[in-house]
Amino acid sequence: MEAKEEIKQRLSVEDVVGDYLELKRAGRNFKAISPFTSERTPSFMVSPEKQIWHDFSSNKGGDIFSFIMEVEGVDFREALEILARKANVDLSEFQKGDGSAAKLKKRLLAAHVQAVQFYHLCLSRKPEALHYIKEVRRFTPDTIRTWQLGYSPEDGKSLYAFLLKRGFNEAELSRAGLITKRRDGWGDMFRGRIMIPLSDGQGNVVGFTARLLKDDKNAPKYFNTPQTPIYDKGRQVFGLHLAKDAIRRADQAVLVEGNLDVIASHQVEVQNVVACAGTAMTADHLRSLSRLTSNIRLAFDADKAGINATERAIPIAQSVGVDLKVITMPEGIKDPDELIQKDPNAWRDAAQNALDIVAWTLNKYSLQYDKKTAEGKRQLSSKALAVIRNLQDPVEREHHLKALAKELDTSVSSLTSKLTQQKTTQTIKKPTKAVTVEPDELAYQDDFLALNSYFPDVRESLQLIEAGALVGEQRQAVFKALGQLSPHQRLEPEAENLHLNLDYVKILTLTVEEKYASFSPADIMAETMALARRIKQKIETKKRSALTEEIREAEARGDHIAVAQLLEKYQTDLKRK
Repeated sequence: MEAKEEIKQRLSVEDVVGDYLELKRAGRNFKAISPFTSERTPSFMVSPEKQIWHDFSSNKGGDIFSFIMEVEGVDFREALEILARKANVDLSEFQKGDGSAAKLKKRLLAAHVQAVQFYHLCLSRKPEALHYIKEVRRFTPDTIRTWQLGYSPEDGKSLYAFLLKRGFNEAELSRAGLITKRRDGWGDMFRGRIMIPLSDGQGNVVGFTARLLKDDKNAPKYFNTPQTPIYDKGRQVFGLHLAKDAIRRADQAVLVEGNLDVIASHQVEVQNVVACAGTAMTADHLRSLSRLTSNIRLAFDADKAGINATERAIPIAQSVGVDLKVITMPEGIKDPDELIQKDPNAWRDAAQNALDIVAWTLNKYSLQYDKKTAEGKRQLSSKALAVIRNLQDPVEREHHLKALAKELDTSVSSLTSKLTQQKTTQTIKKPTKAVTVEPDELAYQDDFLALNSYFPDVRESLQLIEAGALVGEQRQAVFKALGQLSPHQRLEPEAENLHLNLDYVKILTLTVEEKYASFSPADIMAETMALARRIKQKIETKKRSALTEEIREAEARGDHIAVAQLLEKYQTDLKRK
């Protein structure tokens, strides 16, 4: 038996979800208020019989693993570990080999638990460190406790000796990044520094950011735990375990440079704020955040390094497919912490005034290039178009082209022509999120498939659309499976040779039971045909938008033959409609 199945046998969906939501009995099922939307009427369903959940307000659903992935903002592996702990399942027993890697990870995490306690105690005994934390940074006792702030003694041996007495050996502590070998033998990795624990998405401490208490030009101000089996600097998002709920509620994550900026923001109740734990932003950082929201706001420092880091972040964000905007600091303010100290309300409002990436790019380079000159216009347009060309939504792209044309006192057609030339000479890395789907669109498709699965009499509606109109492999698979059934046969989750996502088919059944149980046969037919027409209309609208974009690009490059062919195709499609 695999670990996943063992966990599923030990844990029920109602128990797992019940740890997060207040469930109320509704017939054979349970209802709750959705944790993913701001709804007031319960539409989150849990089915003990089917061992699935489905949130009708956000159109999310699945088993206990998908729930943990959604609510905690983690990937499958992390969800597996969370549920394994809850179910008292030892994952090492299911791993190939002797399970030594899992055992080592467990020991390294345990060592960090002890290290946090040690550093926190040392902070209370170091007046200079307390003064910096309380008076300079203005952190309250509650903030100090919440973030488990500490201090590493200058002697360089205290933590090492402390952990040896608690049964850890040098090999373990070295792998944990807590000690290092020096000329005089093994000693502490961190000395004379304010210690800021780095936690994973579940709050397990996996490393530290250490700040010098006394500035030393020969030593870095900030120093992070090196790469270890439990700490990956390219994936670590500081503060995520305390920010995830606020990020989900705000549908927005604010990404800052410094860990102390994060702590300061949380202290003034702006809690959808995280940092990259002292390293450059990566696609993995954004992918972690994108599980909670697609709206990312950058608030890097207002110095040269911060501005350059912001510019590097733009193509990364576009490759991941998140909506990136930039929060700029007011004149004379160097970073979020300074703004928070000066005016917490100004920081609260900052995200509302964030600039889109095209406007931010223009603002930056307008200081270098004179837009009144031909050369300045050429340079500015090149910088702006480098951002615009990676925008996937044609409406958004057209909006920015019009704004840029107005800003540079030029024509949209000339910018479009230049954009097309750039596209033909450069290889463009398209975002993974290339298809934009309206929030309700997937729900309409799911309802359509649910009705066809449960009520064979409405299957004539399948002839109105093509499988390609449906979004995602599982919807297309169900559509295909429906076409293989006999005229009076319902779609069963366990149907042989159909290779279906069983949880998804169960969700379709739950959808019918909850939304359409009171409908008459005539109403069922009318609803199904209406959904089919809506799906068909959506795909036709997308096709026409794509054709319109092709026509514009052909016009910009002066390809009159292509324009004529595309226009003919456009008119044919309209007549067909």
